Amino acid sequence: MTQGILYIAAGEKYIKAAIESAISVRRHCPGLAIHLFADSQKYASTDFSRDPYPFTSVEQINNPHRRSKVDYLPRTPFDHTLYLDTDTRLNTDIRPMFVLLERFDIALNHAHRRNDPTRLGTWRLQLPGAFPQHNGGVILYRKTTEVIDFLEQWRDAFHSAGFQQDQMTLRELLWLSNLRMAVLPPEFNVRYIKYRTWWTKAEALPQIYHLQRLHIGWLGWLVKPWYRRGLKLLAKFGIHCEKRL
Repeated sequence: MTQGILYIAAGEKYIKAAIESAISVRRHCPGLAIHLFADSQKYASTDFSRDPYPFTSVEQINNPHRRSKVDYLPRTPFDHTLYLDTDTRLNTDIRPMFVLLERFDIALNHAHRRNDPTRLGTWRLQLPGAFPQHNGGVILYRKTTEVIDFLEQWRDAFHSAGFQQDQMTLRELLWLSNLRMAVLPPEFNVRYIKYRTWWTKAEALPQIYHLQRLHIGWLGWLVKPWYRRGLKLLAKFGIHCEKRL
């Protein structure tokens, strides 16, 4: 069975973030294969067609969009895949995760912001709160007919449902699925840096950081809430600005 990390990046800032995330994989998991789907074979002075480093292989994305991952998750080159959003960093060797795939078909975390009003929408079914959305930024899965069919259903559902986010359709498809699903503990998808401070060693050791500030930088991460409030205030007076954070 081949094992590897998969990244899907459309846009320069996401390719840059994928490079930095892949370097953390190299640091903690030497020898583990890393595949990138990207909408460009070049970034800055890097030409992946000549040297894919820090990835072991790179393929081209066609018709890129903000959620290109739903199109390319079914195309993984590995039998056992750990998909990571580009705003992730490893904090330790995560290769023992792959043992889960000896028992389960797919593994994900519960979405952290599952009570955010913007994420409480439904697609076709009204589901119980005890089955919340799952985060689509860290997905461990097997390359079997059943799993690939499921991922292709998710791809088609995302494009037809009309949501900007992909987790609403993912939630319902998981609910209806017969896949053997494991729910990863929160340390495998740490969405807020506060947990690094609050968790004691007896509670959890962060394994994978998944932080938005890795895309927008520390300054952008700090000012983003105030920036959004400012845009809303300006909009009340008929002034509409392009969102950059």
